[in-house]
Parts: sequence; structure tokens; C-alpha cells
Amino acid sequence: MKILVCVSNVPDTTTKVTFNGDNTQFNTLGVQYILNPYDEIALARAIELTEGGKGTVSIIHVGEVGSEPTIRKALAIGADDAVRINAAPRDAYFVAAQIANYAKDKGFQMILTGRESIDYNGCQVAAMVAEFLDIPSISIIKKLDIESTTQASLVREIEGGKEILSVSFPFTASCAEGVAEPKIPNMRGIMSARTKPLEVIEPAPVDQLLSFQSYSIPEPRGSVTMLGSDETEKLVELLHYKSKVI
Repeated sequence: MKILVCVSNVPDTTTKVTFNGDNTQFNTLGVQYILNPYDEIALARAIELTEGGKGTVSIIHVGEVGSEPTIRKALAIGADDAVRINAAPRDAYFVAAQIANYAKDKGFQMILTGRESIDYNGCQVAAMVAEFLDIPSISIIKKLDIESTTQASLVREIEGGKEILSVSFPFTASCAEGVAEPKIPNMRGIMSARTKPLEVIEPAPVDQLLSFQSYSIPEPRGSVTMLGSDETEKLVELLHYKSKVI
């Protein structure tokens, strides 16, 4: 079993988001980056499926040299080797094209991603990779098991219930909560990560179909008016004249 797990390098959720003077670029000064939490779930399940010599787990990341500590963390968690495509991840299409170009002749039975990255929340890469490779794609799965040497069983939630799928290798899947519990790297893993293979590859040429014009932060939340339980008339007045909802 050969599994490829795609990982993202994302700002920590405690990061204060700011942009440069003309709002065209994210301000990275002082930002702490982490391994995308949803990708950690995908990685944890891949490691579980290959434990005991049942296969190998490779990491792929599209990013520049500053993202290598995040890749090393993924290796410390338990991946066997890693590849970094040496380019800024300018958009989902570009990232998916680079992953597909690398994976097309490597014989991976499955390519796993997190359901989304917590910075852009696009949920696009897994499906795009599958389209490039002309293989099945299953989005936002909650469970993943191996049925046989040729098939896997996947579960995802749908309106009013669950959907159970059987899919033949190879395929891509994006993983959500429930697939596995994220793993914490131990000291042995941290030490071994330093010597595990990390290959750096230059990007393949990809047409730029998308460009970002500007960014903006959400509008600040409005003030809150507190009312006592005996101020019903005032509540009605505010809803009618201020909020204009009644």
C-alpha cells in the first residue's frame, strides 16, 4: 500500500490577520505557521493503515523553503518520506496540478488530503487532483477502511444520514473529523525526522487562471444591547424601530 498525503502550511488560528498597505498580500511578519489540522487527520489515518509493514506513507507539499519545519513535523508524526514542490502555493488549481504531476507515475493507491485548509477553506484540491489524474474522488469522508487489495470502504455524512461507498484504487479523498485522531510526535519520531528523505522538486509549468485582486478583514461586530427579563416593551421597540425586523 502506497499512500500520498498532501499537507498545507497554514497560519496558527491565534494569528492576527493583517494585509500590506494596498490589501493585496497577506502580511507574514511574526506569523506562526502550523501543519493544517485537517491534513493531520488524513496523515494519522494513513499511518494507521500502513502500520506493521503494510505500506508506506509519503508527504507532498507545495511551498517554499520556509515551510520545511512543517514538513519535518509530518515526518516526525510517522510519514516515511516527503516531497516539497519548490513554489509558492498561489491557488488551489496550481497546487493540485503540481501534486498530480508528481503522483501520476508513482503508483499511489490513494491520495489523501484534509477536507480543507484553515486559511482559505476552499475544499478544492482533492477533487482537482482526481480530475487531473482521471481517478475517483470522495469528499469530506468520516471513515476510511481497506476492504481488499483492490478496494477501500469510505463513509461520509449526507442530509439525514450516512453514505457508505466502495471505491477501487487509486482514488483521492478529503478527510474530516472522525477519520482518525491526530498523532503527537514522540521523541523518537522527532529525532528520526531529521534524517528521513525530503526531496525538493522544481514546479511544472501551469497556466495561471486566477489572480487575487485584494483582501479584506470582516467587518467588526456591532455593539450588544443588554435588556432585563422585565423589559419586554423596550425589546419590542428596539426590534421594530432599530433593527426593523418586526
